[in-house]
Amino acid sequence: MKDGLSLETFLTLIQSRYAHKPEFLQAVREVFTSLAPFLRDNPQYSEQALLQRIVEPERVIQFRVCWVDDKGNVQVNRAWRVQFNSAIGPFKGGMRFHPSVNLSILKFLGFEQTFKNALTTLPMGGGKGGSDFDPKGKSQAEVMRFCQALITELFRHLGLYTDVPAGDIGVGGREVGFMVGMMKKLSNNTSCVFTGKGLSFGGSFIRPQANGYGLVYFTDAMLKHHGLAFEGKRVSVSGSGNVAQYAIEKCMSLGAKVVTASDSNGTVVDKAGFTDEKLKRLEAIKNQYAPVESYAEEFGLTYLKGKNPGRCQ
Repeated sequence: MKDGLSLETFLTLIQSRYAHKPEFLQAVREVFTSLAPFLRDNPQYSEQALLQRIVEPERVIQFRVCWVDDKGNVQVNRAWRVQFNSAIGPFKGGMRFHPSVNLSILKFLGFEQTFKNALTTLPMGGGKGGSDFDPKGKSQAEVMRFCQALITELFRHLGLYTDVPAGDIGVGGREVGFMVGMMKKLSNNTSCVFTGKGLSFGGSFIRPQANGYGLVYFTDAMLKHHGLAFEGKRVSVSGSGNVAQYAIEKCMSLGAKVVTASDSNGTVVDKAGFTDEKLKRLEAIKNQYAPVESYAEEFGLTYLKGKNPGRCQ
């Protein structure tokens, strides 16, 4: 191919370059393996080093976050913002707070976010960010101090036409609110660019439901394509946060029986299925940042410690 690598040579190069970033490497291989027939029929996309360029982030920002816990001790976490691709618009992607967060995971998520955002046909690029900070077990004041400390560095890299973050795992409306408030103070500008804000300070109506509902609508379209429907189906939902709660709600409204919910510690199994009452109680428990085990104990349900819904019978 004219001044370009063959797909096989490109994948070999990627394997050697990113062997130490397994999550990112897996995502790249999956995407380009699926594109193999198209790329072979359209060799022009292998020219001008387009394949090599699309797997390299435009910018990676890494920084430390120093914050003070409730005992007055200084804690230090790592944080990143991967500004992956702005070919069609500003970088767009969530912020994740979880002990497992590392650069490989964020590059993998930012890479895939680029394609996900492009599929919307909206002018949005792809990005992802986060920290190895764990919100679990932290007081609200500690979470606030961490968010404020993080944004004192990150705010200079964000902007309406530059990078527009959102929430993700460990980052809900509360955390977004803390970051938004500090960014407004630092920038002296009320046009904060975060999405996922509360309705009382610039958020969008039905934004909390969007991901969960969208997941179910997408699945419903796939079922209909095969002449099937949610009605009467048993559904296993992974998670118990915002996305999972609204996915459960929408599945129920379409006539399905939802039999699981989970968190990082285990899975609750409810063979009788969720009801409106049970779902409201799950929401209340999660709003208190309690584990799903508490929900299982309250309703006398089976709790499988250390298991995810995919491994439940």
